[in-house]
Amino acid sequence: MLSYFMPIKVAFILFSVLGFLLIIPWLIYSYRKYGFFSLWTSLIAYSFAFYMLSALFLVLLPLPSTRNTCALQSPDTAYYSLIPFYFVWDAINSSSIVWSQPATYFQIFKESAFLQAAFNFLLLLPLGVYLRYYFQRRRYWKRAFALGFALSLFYELMQVTGIYGLYTCPYRIFDVDDLILNSTGALFGYLIAPIVLALFPSRKSVLAKKEKMLEKRMVPPFSHLLALLIDVFLINVIWSLTIGFLTSSRFAEMIYTTIGYFVIFFFVPLLWEGKTIGTNFMKFKLIGTDDSTPRWQSLLKRFFAIYFPWLISMSINGITDIKLDMNSPLYPFHVWGSLAAISFGIIMWAALFIHAVMVILSKGNRLFYFDYVAKLIPRKK
Repeated sequence: MLSYFMPIKVAFILFSVLGFLLIIPWLIYSYRKYGFFSLWTSLIAYSFAFYMLSALFLVLLPLPSTRNTCALQSPDTAYYSLIPFYFVWDAINSSSIVWSQPATYFQIFKESAFLQAAFNFLLLLPLGVYLRYYFQRRRYWKRAFALGFALSLFYELMQVTGIYGLYTCPYRIFDVDDLILNSTGALFGYLIAPIVLALFPSRKSVLAKKEKMLEKRMVPPFSHLLALLIDVFLINVIWSLTIGFLTSSRFAEMIYTTIGYFVIFFFVPLLWEGKTIGTNFMKFKLIGTDDSTPRWQSLLKRFFAIYFPWLISMSINGITDIKLDMNSPLYPFHVWGSLAAISFGIIMWAALFIHAVMVILSKGNRLFYFDYVAKLIPRKK
């Protein structure tokens, strides 16, 4: 059993890294698709990713210590097993069963041949459950069987080709019984999936909530926050790919970012009927409290409300970057000024963080401060 734990451990480590890196793209995708954050849908997607990584590593690991696997094998090494259901004969033949003594029949469950067959059957059984969740209907069982067979064939070809040429010779055999057991396991998982899925919210309920959100034209606070992050990220990317390559001047960065914030948060929505690049990507726009297109005064207030926290942070960094000799008469004032500036910055960002959490938890009953001061409301397009 320890041989199975190592691949799962590796899969968990890789999954943790990928899951962290993909959390923002997944949230964006989720809000664009459903209009809200579905914890159940996220658990399904993340657990499926972890399962697929685990299944892959269970098939591949442990890897050989050298690429020249041919040197580790005898010339007559067999790389194929093309006899169907040979695992049945192997399990019976290698067991200590005495046919005249029924009490010995249970010995077969302890044999390595049986355990290997059981593992191959169970390997793609969860795949069938996931496919049933997405396909919904029982009549698509042929698709589930075909996908299980295709994935199993991919695994077997990967093994017999030495991970498609990475190793000089196969380090595991191509076994037709693995194809049979994997495919049957996926089909069995598809058929019994309703028993498992009955314990959790259905995909239909998620889609029903999506329709309800569309009717109300409500924009979840987290979706609104993601739109803001997309806009800010776009400004930073353009800086990094253009002027940031040429200079590291903090003054140049401040001038560029000021212009970028003004263009993205004032000029673009003014010409685009209340939409920024981020809000358009998240499928909503800003409107006035009377359902009208935002006026320039409101957009200007929103720009300043978003811009000032960044400007204050940049000013604090500028203060702390000043280098003074310790013998200078201004040194004590600089120390206390820097301490006061840093403390103010911490308090400001803590207050903004608490404010964002409160807005998110309100589920749309409160506005972010930058929309509140501008008297603007996010609405689905």
